[in-house]
Amino acid sequence: MYNEIFKIGPLTIYGYGLMIALGIFFAYQLLMRRAANRQMNLSHISSITMWGLLGGFIGAKLLYWITQLPNIISNPGIMLNIGEGFVVYGGIIGGILAGFIYCKVQRIPFLQCLDLFVPSLALAQGFGRIGCLLAGCCYGEETHSWFGITFHHSAIAPNGVALVPTQIIESVFSFGLCLLLLFLAKRTQKAGLVACVYLLLYSSGRFVIEFFRGDLIRGEVGLLSTSQIIALGIVLVTGVIVLVSQYQNRLSGKRA
Repeated sequence: MYNEIFKIGPLTIYGYGLMIALGIFFAYQLLMRRAANRQMNLSHISSITMWGLLGGFIGAKLLYWITQLPNIISNPGIMLNIGEGFVVYGGIIGGILAGFIYCKVQRIPFLQCLDLFVPSLALAQGFGRIGCLLAGCCYGEETHSWFGITFHHSAIAPNGVALVPTQIIESVFSFGLCLLLLFLAKRTQKAGLVACVYLLLYSSGRFVIEFFRGDLIRGEVGLLSTSQIIALGIVLVTGVIVLVSQYQNRLSGKRA
């Protein structure tokens, strides 16, 4: 894989950046189309998108710095490299938090907006992992299986060694999750359900995929990676929210 797609004079187009841009573009188009169909205020949706992107960037960078804290202590110059080094979960948490704050300030139903955004988020993640494949980051562990992929010109992934294609696996998983969420969104009116399904399924899938990752910069807590710890926390919290919601609905039904 080549991260440098092509050059226009002094300008170099990188595969990772291109896929991120395409992911944001198509995710935004899907988001605005669905918002228009639901007759939602498009100016608010655009504002949430911008704040969510900013919060996601900050969150992804902060979590990366946390995972790299020992290296940063020995080499603080790492923090000056703003263009590289992000953790997806930090982006998800930061983006959702920024959207939550905006909705609270503007007095907009947060769960309704979150349900609208998560299919687009999954779509963008699918494109993002293609970018990871082109760049060679987030690579899998060495394998002798038939489905292994081998890099020959990567500046990040080991070259000449067959690796588990974790980027492809997560990309396909994210695209499939997007379709599932769109299917579910058409068949439920319960606020927060689509978002909960996204958080549960993405976290579960990410937890499994992490076992096959081979890059060592993700941070570890015991036998688990940082992302796996976060995934377990999200599954636990989301599961409790769903159970409490179901219990409250049953109580309301009995009172009625």
